Amino acid sequence: MSEELLNNLSIAVVCLDQELNLSLINPSAESLLEVSGKRAIDHSINDIFLNSDELCASLKGTLSTGQPYTRRKVKLNLTTGNTITCDYAITLIEESRLILEIYPLDRYLRIDREESITAQNEVTRQLVRGLAHEIKNPLGGIRGSAQLLAKELNSKELQPYTDIIIDETDRLCSLVDRLLGPISLPKPSSVNIHEILERVRNLIELEANPPIQVVRDYDPSIPELIIDPELMVQVFLNIARNAMQSLAQVENPMLRFTSRIERQFTIGSQQHRLVIRVDIIDNGPGIPETLKDHLFYPMISGRSDGTGLGLSVAQAIIHQHKGLIEVESSPTETKFSIITPLESTL
Repeated sequence: MSEELLNNLSIAVVCLDQELNLSLINPSAESLLEVSGKRAIDHSINDIFLNSDELCASLKGTLSTGQPYTRRKVKLNLTTGNTITCDYAITLIEESRLILEIYPLDRYLRIDREESITAQNEVTRQLVRGLAHEIKNPLGGIRGSAQLLAKELNSKELQPYTDIIIDETDRLCSLVDRLLGPISLPKPSSVNIHEILERVRNLIELEANPPIQVVRDYDPSIPELIIDPELMVQVFLNIARNAMQSLAQVENPMLRFTSRIERQFTIGSQQHRLVIRVDIIDNGPGIPETLKDHLFYPMISGRSDGTGLGLSVAQAIIHQHKGLIEVESSPTETKFSIITPLESTL
Protein backbone atom coordinates (compact mmCIF):
# COMPACT_ATOMS: atom_id res chain seq x y z
CA MET A 1 0.00 0.00 0.00
CA SER A 2 2.81 2.42 0.94
CA GLU A 3 4.54 1.83 -2.42
CA GLU A 4 1.27 2.48 -4.25
CA LEU A 5 0.89 5.79 -2.40
CA LEU A 6 4.44 6.81 -3.32
CA ASN A 7 3.81 5.97 -6.95
CA ASN A 8 0.83 8.34 -7.04
CA LEU A 9 2.60 11.31 -5.47
CA SER A 10 3.47 14.30 -7.66
CA ILE A 11 6.59 14.87 -5.54
CA ALA A 12 9.73 13.02 -6.66
CA VAL A 13 10.58 10.39 -4.03
CA VAL A 14 13.63 8.12 -3.91
CA CYS A 15 14.23 5.44 -1.26
CA LEU A 16 17.85 4.49 -0.46
CA ASP A 17 19.53 1.83 1.63
CA GLN A 18 22.50 2.40 3.94
CA GLU A 19 24.90 1.98 1.00
CA LEU A 20 23.07 4.80 -0.80
CA ASN A 21 21.73 2.41 -3.42
CA LEU A 22 18.21 2.95 -4.75
CA SER A 23 15.54 0.59 -3.45
CA LEU A 24 12.53 2.48 -4.81
CA ILE A 25 11.89 5.38 -7.16
CA ASN A 26 8.41 6.70 -7.93
CA PRO A 27 7.24 7.80 -11.43
CA SER A 28 7.58 11.50 -10.57
CA ALA A 29 11.24 10.95 -9.70
CA GLU A 30 11.77 8.92 -12.88
CA SER A 31 10.46 11.82 -14.94
CA LEU A 32 12.40 14.49 -13.03
CA LEU A 33 15.70 12.60 -12.88
CA GLU A 34 15.37 11.20 -16.42
CA VAL A 35 15.95 7.58 -15.39
CA SER A 36 14.14 4.28 -15.76
CA GLY A 37 12.92 2.92 -12.44
CA LYS A 38 13.67 -0.70 -13.35
CA ARG A 39 17.23 0.13 -14.37
CA ALA A 40 17.91 2.48 -11.44
CA ILE A 41 16.97 0.03 -8.66
CA ASP A 42 20.04 -1.29 -6.77
CA HIS A 43 22.26 1.31 -8.43
CA SER A 44 24.14 3.99 -6.50
CA ILE A 45 22.87 7.54 -6.15
CA ASN A 46 26.08 8.52 -7.96
CA ASP A 47 24.69 6.85 -11.11
CA ILE A 48 21.98 9.53 -11.19
CA PHE A 49 23.80 12.68 -10.06
CA LEU A 50 27.15 14.09 -11.11
CA ASN A 51 29.34 15.80 -8.51
CA SER A 52 27.02 14.56 -5.76
CA ASP A 53 29.52 14.76 -2.88
CA GLU A 54 27.45 17.30 -0.95
CA LEU A 55 24.23 15.33 -1.42
CA CYS A 56 25.95 12.07 -0.38
CA ALA A 57 27.41 13.78 2.69
CA SER A 58 23.93 14.96 3.68
CA LEU A 59 22.49 11.46 3.19
CA LYS A 60 25.25 9.88 5.29
CA GLY A 61 24.78 12.54 7.95
CA THR A 62 21.11 11.68 8.33
CA LEU A 63 22.00 7.98 8.43
CA SER A 64 24.43 8.50 11.30
CA THR A 65 22.45 11.05 13.35
CA GLY A 66 18.87 10.20 12.46
CA GLN A 67 18.13 13.91 12.04
CA PRO A 68 16.15 15.03 8.98
CA TYR A 69 17.94 17.37 6.60
CA THR A 70 16.64 20.01 4.17
CA ARG A 71 18.34 22.12 1.49
CA ARG A 72 16.82 25.00 -0.50
CA LYS A 73 17.45 26.08 -4.10
CA VAL A 74 20.15 23.55 -4.92
CA LYS A 75 21.40 22.84 -8.42
CA LEU A 76 21.82 19.10 -9.06
CA ASN A 77 23.63 17.87 -12.16
CA LEU A 78 22.12 14.75 -13.71
CA THR A 79 24.21 12.11 -15.45
CA THR A 80 22.07 12.78 -18.54
CA GLY A 81 23.77 16.17 -18.81
CA ASN A 82 20.86 18.30 -17.59
CA THR A 83 20.71 20.38 -14.42
CA ILE A 84 17.72 20.80 -12.12
CA THR A 85 17.09 23.48 -9.50
CA CYS A 86 15.28 22.04 -6.50
CA ASP A 87 14.66 21.84 -2.78
CA TYR A 88 15.26 18.46 -1.20
CA ALA A 89 14.52 16.80 2.14
CA ILE A 90 16.11 13.68 3.64
CA THR A 91 14.35 11.54 6.25
CA LEU A 92 15.51 8.38 8.02
CA ILE A 93 13.05 5.47 8.21
CA GLU A 94 13.39 1.94 9.54
CA GLU A 95 16.85 2.65 11.04
CA SER A 96 18.85 2.10 7.85
CA ARG A 97 16.64 3.39 5.01
CA LEU A 98 16.39 6.92 3.71
CA ILE A 99 13.72 8.82 1.85
CA LEU A 100 14.92 11.60 -0.44
CA GLU A 101 12.14 13.99 -1.48
CA ILE A 102 12.95 16.34 -4.34
CA TYR A 103 10.83 19.43 -5.02
CA PRO A 104 11.70 20.83 -8.48
CA LEU A 105 11.81 24.60 -8.73
CA ASP A 106 12.69 25.00 -12.42
CA ARG A 107 9.04 24.82 -13.43
CA TYR A 108 7.95 27.50 -10.94
CA LEU A 109 10.91 29.73 -11.75
CA ARG A 110 10.11 29.34 -15.45
CA ILE A 111 6.43 30.18 -14.90
CA ASP A 112 7.36 33.32 -12.93
CA ARG A 113 9.84 34.35 -15.62
CA GLU A 114 7.32 33.66 -18.37
CA GLU A 115 4.58 35.68 -16.64
CA SER A 116 6.98 38.58 -16.14
CA ILE A 117 8.10 38.52 -19.79
CA THR A 118 4.51 38.20 -21.02
CA ALA A 119 3.41 41.19 -18.94
CA GLN A 120 6.36 43.29 -20.14
CA ASN A 121 5.75 42.36 -23.76
CA GLU A 122 2.04 43.15 -23.49
CA VAL A 123 2.92 46.66 -22.24
CA THR A 124 5.39 47.00 -25.11
CA ARG A 125 2.78 45.89 -27.66
CA GLN A 126 0.30 48.44 -26.32
CA LEU A 127 2.90 51.20 -26.63
CA VAL A 128 3.80 50.08 -30.16
CA ARG A 129 0.14 49.99 -31.20
CA GLY A 130 -0.40 53.51 -29.90
CA LEU A 131 2.77 54.75 -31.58
CA ALA A 132 1.90 53.00 -34.84
CA HIS A 133 -1.51 54.66 -34.91
CA GLU A 134 0.06 58.09 -34.39
CA ILE A 135 2.61 57.43 -37.15
CA LYS A 136 0.34 55.90 -39.79
CA ASN A 137 -2.24 58.69 -39.75
CA PRO A 138 0.16 61.49 -40.82
CA LEU A 139 1.95 59.10 -43.20
CA GLY A 140 -1.32 58.57 -45.04
CA GLY A 141 -1.72 62.33 -45.35
CA ILE A 142 1.85 62.77 -46.58
CA ARG A 143 1.44 60.04 -49.20
CA GLY A 144 -1.86 61.45 -50.45
CA SER A 145 -0.45 64.96 -50.66
CA ALA A 146 2.59 63.71 -52.58
CA GLN A 147 0.34 61.93 -55.08
CA LEU A 148 -1.75 65.07 -55.62
CA LEU A 149 1.40 67.17 -55.96
CA ALA A 150 2.80 64.75 -58.55
CA LYS A 151 -0.31 65.22 -60.69
CA GLU A 152 0.03 69.02 -60.58
CA LEU A 153 3.71 69.10 -61.48
CA ASN A 154 4.45 70.02 -65.07
CA SER A 155 8.18 69.37 -64.84
CA LYS A 156 9.38 65.78 -65.24
CA GLU A 157 12.59 66.79 -63.48
CA LEU A 158 10.64 67.24 -60.22
CA GLN A 159 8.79 63.91 -60.51
CA PRO A 160 11.54 61.83 -58.81
CA TYR A 161 11.14 63.91 -55.64
CA THR A 162 7.49 63.04 -55.22
CA ASP A 163 8.30 59.41 -56.07
CA ILE A 164 10.83 59.39 -53.24
CA ILE A 165 8.26 60.79 -50.80
CA ILE A 166 5.71 58.13 -51.81
CA ASP A 167 8.24 55.26 -51.71
CA GLU A 168 9.67 56.26 -48.33
CA THR A 169 6.16 56.69 -46.91
CA ASP A 170 5.27 53.19 -48.08
CA ARG A 171 8.47 51.85 -46.52
CA LEU A 172 7.65 53.44 -43.16
CA CYS A 173 4.08 52.09 -43.31
CA SER A 174 5.47 48.62 -43.99
CA LEU A 175 7.86 48.94 -41.03
CA VAL A 176 5.00 49.97 -38.74
CA ASP A 177 2.93 47.00 -39.91
CA ARG A 178 5.82 44.66 -39.13
CA LEU A 179 6.15 46.24 -35.68
CA LEU A 180 2.51 45.40 -35.02
CA GLY A 181 3.17 41.73 -35.82
CA PRO A 182 0.65 39.37 -37.45
CA ILE A 183 -2.57 41.21 -38.13
CA SER A 184 -4.72 38.38 -39.51
CA LEU A 185 -6.04 35.57 -37.35
CA PRO A 186 -4.43 32.13 -37.70
CA LYS A 187 -5.91 29.76 -40.27
CA PRO A 188 -5.55 26.41 -38.52
CA SER A 189 -5.28 23.07 -40.26
CA SER A 190 -3.98 19.62 -39.40
CA VAL A 191 -0.23 19.61 -40.13
CA ASN A 192 2.77 17.39 -39.49
CA ILE A 193 5.28 19.57 -37.64
CA HIS A 194 8.17 17.84 -39.40
CA GLU A 195 6.90 18.94 -42.82
CA ILE A 196 7.18 22.54 -41.60
CA LEU A 197 10.66 21.95 -40.19
CA GLU A 198 11.78 20.38 -43.46
CA ARG A 199 10.59 23.44 -45.41
CA VAL A 200 12.60 25.64 -43.07
CA ARG A 201 15.64 23.36 -43.32
CA ASN A 202 15.58 23.51 -47.13
CA LEU A 203 15.37 27.30 -47.10
CA ILE A 204 18.22 27.63 -44.60
CA GLU A 205 20.46 25.28 -46.60
CA LEU A 206 19.78 27.31 -49.75
CA GLU A 207 20.44 30.66 -48.05
CA ALA A 208 23.47 29.69 -45.97
CA ASN A 209 26.77 31.04 -47.26
CA PRO A 210 29.10 29.44 -46.29
CA PRO A 211 27.13 26.17 -46.04
CA ILE A 212 25.80 25.08 -42.64
CA GLN A 213 25.33 21.51 -41.47
CA VAL A 214 21.72 20.99 -40.38
CA VAL A 215 21.20 17.96 -38.13
CA ARG A 216 17.68 16.56 -37.66
CA ASP A 217 16.58 14.68 -34.55
CA TYR A 218 12.84 14.15 -34.90
CA ASP A 219 10.39 12.08 -32.89
CA PRO A 220 8.37 10.30 -35.60
CA SER A 221 5.58 9.42 -33.15
CA ILE A 222 4.43 13.05 -32.84
CA PRO A 223 0.87 13.32 -34.21
CA GLU A 224 -0.36 16.14 -36.41
CA LEU A 225 -1.00 19.54 -34.88
CA ILE A 226 -3.87 21.96 -35.43
CA ILE A 227 -1.88 25.09 -36.30
CA ASP A 228 -1.49 27.71 -39.01
CA PRO A 229 1.30 26.19 -41.15
CA GLU A 230 2.34 29.43 -42.87
CA LEU A 231 2.62 31.35 -39.61
CA MET A 232 4.58 28.52 -38.00
CA VAL A 233 6.97 28.44 -40.96
CA GLN A 234 7.58 32.12 -40.29
CA VAL A 235 8.30 31.39 -36.59
CA PHE A 236 10.85 28.64 -37.26
CA LEU A 237 12.38 30.51 -40.19
CA ASN A 238 12.86 33.73 -38.19
CA ILE A 239 14.61 31.83 -35.40
CA ALA A 240 16.67 29.63 -37.74
CA ARG A 241 17.80 32.66 -39.78
CA ASN A 242 18.95 34.43 -36.63
CA ALA A 243 20.90 31.31 -35.71
CA MET A 244 22.36 31.04 -39.21
CA GLN A 245 23.53 34.65 -39.12
CA SER A 246 25.16 34.14 -35.72
CA LEU A 247 27.28 31.33 -37.22
CA ALA A 248 29.00 33.53 -39.80
CA GLN A 249 32.36 33.45 -37.98
CA VAL A 250 32.11 29.89 -36.59
CA GLU A 251 34.61 27.37 -37.97
CA ASN A 252 32.23 24.38 -38.18
CA PRO A 253 28.75 25.93 -38.19
CA MET A 254 25.91 23.60 -37.27
CA LEU A 255 22.19 23.85 -36.64
CA ARG A 256 20.22 21.11 -34.94
CA PHE A 257 16.45 20.67 -35.17
CA THR A 258 14.84 18.40 -32.56
CA SER A 259 11.23 17.55 -31.79
CA ARG A 260 9.87 15.91 -28.66
CA ILE A 261 6.66 15.35 -26.73
CA GLU A 262 6.55 16.58 -23.12
CA ARG A 263 3.93 15.71 -20.54
CA GLN A 264 2.19 17.80 -17.90
CA PHE A 265 3.67 21.09 -19.07
CA THR A 266 2.40 24.42 -17.73
CA ILE A 267 2.06 27.41 -20.06
CA GLY A 268 0.93 30.52 -18.26
CA SER A 269 -1.75 29.44 -15.81
CA GLN A 270 -2.84 26.38 -17.78
CA GLN A 271 -1.37 22.91 -17.50
CA HIS A 272 -1.38 20.85 -20.69
CA ARG A 273 -1.33 17.08 -20.69
CA LEU A 274 0.87 16.98 -23.80
CA VAL A 275 2.92 19.63 -25.60
CA ILE A 276 5.22 19.56 -28.61
CA ARG A 277 8.70 20.96 -28.05
CA VAL A 278 10.82 21.96 -31.05
CA ASP A 279 14.40 23.00 -30.32
CA ILE A 280 16.55 24.98 -32.76
CA ILE A 281 20.12 24.78 -31.51
CA ASP A 282 23.24 26.41 -32.90
CA ASN A 283 26.90 26.20 -31.92
CA GLY A 284 27.46 29.93 -32.25
CA PRO A 285 28.99 32.42 -29.80
CA GLY A 286 25.81 32.81 -27.75
CA ILE A 287 23.59 35.78 -26.95
CA PRO A 288 25.23 38.80 -25.26
CA GLU A 289 24.19 39.19 -21.62
CA THR A 290 22.99 42.73 -22.34
CA LEU A 291 20.39 41.38 -24.81
CA LYS A 292 19.08 38.31 -22.99
CA ASP A 293 16.39 40.10 -20.98
CA HIS A 294 15.18 42.17 -23.95
CA LEU A 295 15.49 39.63 -26.73
CA PHE A 296 11.82 39.61 -27.79
CA TYR A 297 11.30 43.35 -27.72
CA PRO A 298 10.78 44.96 -31.14
CA MET A 299 13.74 46.84 -32.65
CA ILE A 300 16.22 45.00 -30.38
CA SER A 301 18.99 43.31 -32.36
CA GLY A 302 22.53 42.09 -31.78
CA ARG A 303 23.53 42.87 -35.38
CA SER A 304 24.22 46.26 -36.88
CA ASP A 305 22.11 45.40 -39.93
CA GLY A 306 19.30 43.67 -38.02
CA THR A 307 15.75 45.03 -37.74
CA GLY A 308 15.02 43.43 -34.36
CA LEU A 309 11.58 42.31 -35.55
CA GLY A 310 12.07 38.59 -36.27
CA LEU A 311 11.87 37.31 -32.69
CA SER A 312 9.17 39.80 -31.73
CA VAL A 313 6.98 38.57 -34.59
CA ALA A 314 7.77 34.92 -33.78
CA GLN A 315 6.70 35.37 -30.18
CA ALA A 316 3.46 37.12 -31.18
CA ILE A 317 2.58 34.19 -33.48
CA ILE A 318 3.36 31.61 -30.79
CA HIS A 319 1.18 33.50 -28.33
CA GLN A 320 -1.65 33.27 -30.85
CA HIS A 321 -1.14 29.50 -30.73
CA LYS A 322 -1.22 29.55 -26.87
CA GLY A 323 2.44 28.48 -26.75
CA LEU A 324 5.72 29.99 -25.63
CA ILE A 325 9.35 30.38 -26.67
CA GLU A 326 12.19 29.66 -24.25
CA VAL A 327 15.85 30.54 -24.71
CA GLU A 328 19.01 29.08 -23.21
CA SER A 329 22.37 30.47 -24.27
CA SER A 330 26.02 29.93 -23.44
CA PRO A 331 29.24 31.01 -25.22
CA THR A 332 29.21 27.80 -27.29
CA GLU A 333 25.51 27.01 -27.76
CA THR A 334 22.15 28.74 -28.06
CA LYS A 335 18.87 26.86 -27.88
CA PHE A 336 15.46 28.27 -28.80
CA SER A 337 12.60 26.02 -27.66
CA ILE A 338 9.20 26.52 -29.31
CA ILE A 339 6.50 24.85 -27.22
CA THR A 340 2.90 24.46 -28.35
CA PRO A 341 0.03 22.42 -26.87
CA LEU A 342 -0.79 19.20 -28.67
CA GLU A 343 -4.51 19.78 -28.32
CA SER A 344 -6.15 22.41 -30.49
CA THR A 345 -6.15 25.87 -28.86
CA LEU A 346 -6.99 28.02 -31.91
